[in-house]
Amino acid sequence: MIVKGIPVMTRTIKELKIQRILDTYGDSLFRLACSYLHNEADAQEVVQDTIIQLLRYEPDLPDSDKEKAWLMKTAANLSRNKLRFNRRHDTEEIDERFAAVENEDLSYVWDAVKQLPVKYREVVHLYYQEGYTTAEIAGILDRRESTIRSDLSRAREKLRLILKEVYDFE
Repeated sequence: MIVKGIPVMTRTIKELKIQRILDTYGDSLFRLACSYLHNEADAQEVVQDTIIQLLRYEPDLPDSDKEKAWLMKTAANLSRNKLRFNRRHDTEEIDERFAAVENEDLSYVWDAVKQLPVKYREVVHLYYQEGYTTAEIAGILDRRESTIRSDLSRAREKLRLILKEVYDFE
């Protein structure tokens, strides 16, 4: 049986693959996109575009770690592209809270992270929220590991200043 030129078996396999990817990595991809964009609609679009890229290019990803790294790298690149597009086309940014914080008492930290420049925010998100090592982050963002460590250190220092200023922390 053929539906719109696509055999039903092929369509079902793709649907199952999409569902597996979304179930496994959807939240991580969405949080990463939100850390860049601060806009739910744009973040959802980035997640969809990431899935489309996976289906389009069908990269050879032998294990789940490489699959997640490929997806995160693609989502990060698409998020940066979306930011550039939004700046060029003067779109409005919607301020919403999307940080997946297990402990509500730490939400102020993620609010402070949102104030960091993008290059620091993405490193902090990947390191603390997603649990990647600096070497893995370097691969995802196409930067040297030493640069990632420097960015992480600078981000921590900026966070200290933000938290000290806003919340009177020492």
